[in-house]
Amino acid sequence: MTGGTALRAARGSDVDDIARIWEAGWRDAHADCVPEALSAFREASMYPPRVRARLGGTWVALRHGVVAGFVVVHGDELEQLYVAAAARGTGIGVALLRHGAAVIAAGGYERAWLAVATGNVEARGFYECAGWADAGPISYAAEAGEASVEVPCRRLELALGDTVPYVP
Repeated sequence: MTGGTALRAARGSDVDDIARIWEAGWRDAHADCVPEALSAFREASMYPPRVRARLGGTWVALRHGVVAGFVVVHGDELEQLYVAAAARGTGIGVALLRHGAAVIAAGGYERAWLAVATGNVEARGFYECAGWADAGPISYAAEAGEASVEVPCRRLELALGDTVPYVP
């Protein structure tokens, strides 16, 4: 990361910024590679409550004082990682990825995991370049209101003793 960038725990005042980044990033990454039933549920109004429900496990990256990305950790899962379009390629994603892995390790886990939608080739490449290994196909139950939608994914894992190389 460059000067002017910092990581910190998310706050209630960050909810709208995180929701905006999550919605835009989700549409960029998933709109064409998940079941229509899930895409239909992903409206702007559903993001703020999801952000609030995850605040205790969320960290943000600030770029020049503005939220530019976030990571959500739940147990041994790196559940969400999104970077605002204008901040992609600045190292924020790598910093958030490393921070998420460190949080998982601090929780006593030896291995971190994440799910990446099968068609999300760009994200899969990012994670694999950062040292995450493909552990095979999974069906991920994505939250859709009171129900869930099964999404074909790849499970990627990182042994937490491994180092996470810098991805330019």
